[in-house]
Amino acid sequence: MVDSSLSAEKRAARTRWMLLAPALIILLFAASGPLLITVIYSFLTAGDYGGVEWQFSTEAWFNVFAQRDIFEGTLGWSDAHLSIFWRSVKLSLITTLACLFFGVPTAYFIATRPKKQRDLWMLLIIIPFWTNLLIRTFAILELIRNEGTINTILLWTGVIDAPIQMLYTEFSIILGMVYVYLPLMVLPVYASMERLDFSLIEAGYDLYATRFKVLRRVILPLVKPGIIAGSILVFVPSLGAYVTPRVMGGGNQLMIGNLIELQFGQGRNWPLGAALSMTLLAIVMVALIVYVRAAGNEETRHG
Repeated sequence: MVDSSLSAEKRAARTRWMLLAPALIILLFAASGPLLITVIYSFLTAGDYGGVEWQFSTEAWFNVFAQRDIFEGTLGWSDAHLSIFWRSVKLSLITTLACLFFGVPTAYFIATRPKKQRDLWMLLIIIPFWTNLLIRTFAILELIRNEGTINTILLWTGVIDAPIQMLYTEFSIILGMVYVYLPLMVLPVYASMERLDFSLIEAGYDLYATRFKVLRRVILPLVKPGIIAGSILVFVPSLGAYVTPRVMGGGNQLMIGNLIELQFGQGRNWPLGAALSMTLLAIVMVALIVYVRAAGNEETRHG
């Protein structure tokens, strides 16, 4: 009996591994494979005309945050890279806060509608995902360019005498990313709002709490998991954004994604591009660790 039960367990385990094998192979070659290649390239020497030479070097990692003067040979900080990293983190944080500012009221509004209307409102939130990212970005560009809709209306109404320069600025990048990533904030916050016991809000008003206190002491703590999840879903893709900064920034406001593409393209420095990619991955991993710990503490507090 014992031998038969053990053999049955082995067959079951073998069957599970066989069923998992296709997914594991896809993960190995489609995810882990390219990542491993990127890590290897970051420790090689840049080729003269692109590509890499198979000689071990840490020069790429050194050049991520530092640089050597070509005339004097002195070491210094890579101001260009540091400014791009700072701009990327800053714009991603502002985008996340802006999505939070608009996303929480939107999710609350949808959650308080009659049940039959919620699906319609959620459909309107999801519709932009049906359109290509590049098309959505060009739609925003058409609104804010000098000859765009906004400036045309302001000029026609006499509010301004000359077009307002909104395009190719940090503001335009933030606007574009907020438009693109706002649904990623609304969806998880709405999922938390939908499970919210609104009788607690009424109890807060019965205890003479102001609207702000009810928001701060009742609503936000209860929907905090959704806010954390939405913030991560917005911050991570914003940090590595390429299309929106490229189109809305016009090449004048580079972010990390644009810098990486530049190294693999015009710069022909593949090891540096790989090292920058791994640095971006490390920043994303730190953000995810912060999210996991915050979510874990929240579950422990309410467990």
